[in-house]
Amino acid sequence: MAAVTNLEIRPYRPSDEDQWLRCRVLSFLYTPYYDDVKITKTEFERPGVELVAVSDGTVVGVLDAELFGEDATIDTIAVHPDHQGRGIGTALLEALLVPLREAGVRTLDAYTRDQPEVLSWYRAMGFTEQDHYVHVHADGAEAADAAAPLVGFHVGKAFLHADLSDEAKLREKFGRVYVCRRFVRPVNL
Repeated sequence: MAAVTNLEIRPYRPSDEDQWLRCRVLSFLYTPYYDDVKITKTEFERPGVELVAVSDGTVVGVLDAELFGEDATIDTIAVHPDHQGRGIGTALLEALLVPLREAGVRTLDAYTRDQPEVLSWYRAMGFTEQDHYVHVHADGAEAADAAAPLVGFHVGKAFLHADLSDEAKLREKFGRVYVCRRFVRPVNL
């Protein structure tokens, strides 16, 4: 696909919220994050950088990062599926690095699940994998089994974290198991 020629990367505005939400949910729809739906945009407790990519008046990409002193974490990065593969994610990341450098941030990290295209993109952007753990999503009987030790609770859904060493055992028991990967890169790469 061709790069978007009329793309504007700018700070997020409150009036962008509906388009931000739509972009995020559509971007996540066919990924392991398909059920990570928000009805309001995340508000950070700490300082952050919130960017949108706009084409022809429509938000086609979003990137939010929260700052923790010399470190920052990507909270959301999403590109509308009709615009993926056109360099929008890369343009958002490059735009993010400018205010991070100005704020004295040295390290940027991101967490993501197993999705080959996404893992390849992070690697191409200079990120390296640092940590891994397992996400388990359980519904119905799976959730009830996972919560069996909790007396008095009737659990319909569960989102659990586990050690990577338990991955094989968890995959035998649960239908939705993902390796969550922490990617890290220096801001001044």
